[in-house]
Amino acid sequence: QVQLEESGGGLVQAGGSLRLSCAASGRSFSSYVMGWFRQAPGKEREFVAAITGSISNTFYADSVKGRFTISRDNTKNTVYLQMSVLKPEDTAVYYCAADRDLALIATMRPTVWGQGTQVTVSS
Repeated sequence: QVQLEESGGGLVQAGGSLRLSCAASGRSFSSYVMGWFRQAPGKEREFVAAITGSISNTFYADSVKGRFTISRDNTKNTVYLQMSVLKPEDTAVYYCAADRDLALIATMRPTVWGQGTQVTVSS
């Protein structure tokens, strides 16, 4: 129903900024909860941020609060993750995901996943 494609990953110095984008195709994008997750080598995938569809309420992991901002533009079918004050521990593959149910995003069980984009923060 919805297909996702991430972009914007790359190499950045510690303290720098990067903006990830996730473009969606399909029906009723505005009704989906969108989330960002990440997975570092040898570690479990973890929740980063989420944004609801209609009112755009946002949620963040404690590790990124104050540094990352999730937003969406429903006219462009795109969700963004603005990352600032990046740290080496932010290095991971970042995935966007979508589901109509916030609970499935919160429990890392979204219906649709993107392919991921690599973010590497050097120190």
